[in-house]
Amino acid sequence: MTTHHVGQRIREVRKIRQFSVRKVATDVRISTSLLEKIESGDRNPSSGLVARIAKVLAVGPDRLTGQPFTGEAETEDQVQAVIPELRRILLTYDNPDDLLTAPRPLAVLAAEMDHVTQLRQDGQYVSMGPLLPGLLAELTHIAFTARGEEQQRAYWWLARGFRATNSLAHKLGYHDLSLTAVERVHWAADRSGDPLMQVTAAYLRSGAMIRMGAYGSARRLLEGLEQEVERLAPEASMSGAQLAVQGAVLLKLAILEARDGRPEQAEQRLAEARAAAGLLGTDTTHYEMSFGPTNVRIHEVAAMIDTGDTEQALARLREWGAEQDRTEWELPRGIAKERASHHHIDVAAARLAEGDRQGAFADLSVARGISPVHTRYHPTTRHTAAALVRLDRRSDDSIAGFARWTGA
Repeated sequence: MTTHHVGQRIREVRKIRQFSVRKVATDVRISTSLLEKIESGDRNPSSGLVARIAKVLAVGPDRLTGQPFTGEAETEDQVQAVIPELRRILLTYDNPDDLLTAPRPLAVLAAEMDHVTQLRQDGQYVSMGPLLPGLLAELTHIAFTARGEEQQRAYWWLARGFRATNSLAHKLGYHDLSLTAVERVHWAADRSGDPLMQVTAAYLRSGAMIRMGAYGSARRLLEGLEQEVERLAPEASMSGAQLAVQGAVLLKLAILEARDGRPEQAEQRLAEARAAAGLLGTDTTHYEMSFGPTNVRIHEVAAMIDTGDTEQALARLREWGAEQDRTEWELPRGIAKERASHHHIDVAAARLAEGDRQGAFADLSVARGISPVHTRYHPTTRHTAAALVRLDRRSDDSIAGFARWTGA
């Protein structure tokens, strides 16, 4: 296993910049003792805190997380082999190579893209990756040669293909490729004739901004998107798709506010999202947004964890569990596996922060059972697993084996 963890990388870059611990802690708005614990590996920073530290150190968050993860077990993954081909496809998006055979009918490609979308939501990147280059190439050729409504539909499906590419690149830690894919989603969405697809493209861009710590820019963009969805609704009567897209925007705003240290504003956005979910009444996947009552609760817990209130986050899980006659809240069946595994990864980090190492490992194991590849490539999984190994006084083979599996 590598000896590097996120805290060590923070310390390395801080020393290169010739910054003191006190200066970085002050600029990031945390205590000096917390930063010292992070650098020593005794505490794991949240994703939002990593972004804030990266901004102060003038590096990308990936420099601190160590992404992309291409060492250890990852070298044998088929999913890595598709990255160069996807780079070529994204580079030649408006001047594609000739196809050896004619593209398949749009209806066939649309059905395959639906399959790719399901693989993405389930975190099955190894199966999804090899399908993307050819599918993107065929859709591009149809978009360039078709006319009228068929052309717009081709661009609509192409936008979804670029979104899947963005997700794959982001999850594997190729953030430069992810940003390029987001721009391609914009390009295709603008030609699709679908305003909600255009909102979706901008929503993805806001996510990249948040990951880079550009909170002011992301806030302005998301607030504008919320207003745009309102404008699209005829006579203020929103469709299910419009409610889902607006709700997803509100949840993104809630996470932004939490990471920016504004818990009251985060709660306000969560309340607005809760109202939108109440109107929907069920969990939905319009425009691949996975929005509904369950996702609001997932984000409520995530927001608490991002603000550092891990104790309250775990208390909320117990409170909701009582409603189910369980010790803790359990996700309902049918939630996208990628979303469900992400929730358990977040909760594992919260448990570790509260000193519950056994519970943290249990949640990581649940996440692995739900979506193995998504769990393995998530930086929080690696940080948490590595911390569990460092703190393990019994040399538990199961914990060490899990950490080796992640490449931590």
